[in-house]
Amino acid sequence: MQTVHSPQKRATMISSSVATLLVIVKLIIGLASGSVAVLASAIDSILDMAVSLFNYFAIKKSEEHPNEVYQYGKGKIQAIAAVIEGTIITVSGLYIIYKGFEKLLEASVTSFVLPAIFAMLISIVVTYFLVQYLLKVAKQTDNLVIKADALHYKTDLWSNAAVLVALGLVAFTGLDWIDAVFGIGIGIYIIYSAYEIIVDGIEILLDRALEGEMVAQIGEIISRHPEVTSYHWLRTRTDGSTNFVEFHMVLRPNMLLLEAHRIADEVEDKIKLLDPKKKWVITPHFDPYDDEEMNNALLHGKPLMDLKKVTD
Repeated sequence: MQTVHSPQKRATMISSSVATLLVIVKLIIGLASGSVAVLASAIDSILDMAVSLFNYFAIKKSEEHPNEVYQYGKGKIQAIAAVIEGTIITVSGLYIIYKGFEKLLEASVTSFVLPAIFAMLISIVVTYFLVQYLLKVAKQTDNLVIKADALHYKTDLWSNAAVLVALGLVAFTGLDWIDAVFGIGIGIYIIYSAYEIIVDGIEILLDRALEGEMVAQIGEIISRHPEVTSYHWLRTRTDGSTNFVEFHMVLRPNMLLLEAHRIADEVEDKIKLLDPKKKWVITPHFDPYDDEEMNNALLHGKPLMDLKKVTD
């Protein structure tokens, strides 16, 4: 039976293969030429390969269905992977900066410049098409890991272009320190690009609410239903692939449970249309009256006597 891979997993497999090819080309040229910029790019590609492989297994795990132990699924593995990927990118950036300063201090010479230029041209073309593919998959799936991978390779694209410029300047001027300076600049840029990936992952792990605009749209959907008196206690979060929504809606006290369930289904169906690419877990709570103050009191840990005052 043929295995069917999700677009996310297929994307990580392709990016791993491309990274492997680039590692071989850059490593050979980088070691032969002594170019810090090319060697730095080769090291970055090694990390790309490792990260893409890690992402494959992260996505595979995150797609597993909820079970008795992991009742909400393993979607947050994507966020963990994004944080790890961002950290690895940061470390690679620091190493590149270190190698750049080392070359400046040692005043080493760059050789085989033309083969190095040719290797970087190949790298730029291949990376460009990979980035376009990953961006397409990221747009289709809204997957955090693929977004991180796309951003990662996008930084590679710019760093490869910078390496190419550096090699060109070295070839025309004979000033080898240019290679080191560009290497340091690439390292700084790589660290900067990693920041967004790490922050996104951490915020998901900390159960950050959905974007304000989407939360407002959810509230509007609930309040616009003609049979909903009001709503409160709207809380949202995401694990990267699944959006979780909880809310209390006030209905007529004498309403049948069957009617309340129908209203909830209607509201949920409209909420899910806000982002059809994501899975949704929506948990409504039916209230015969507005108990928002009591809920807020509970949230802030007020004693039972204070709660009684709220309900009186």
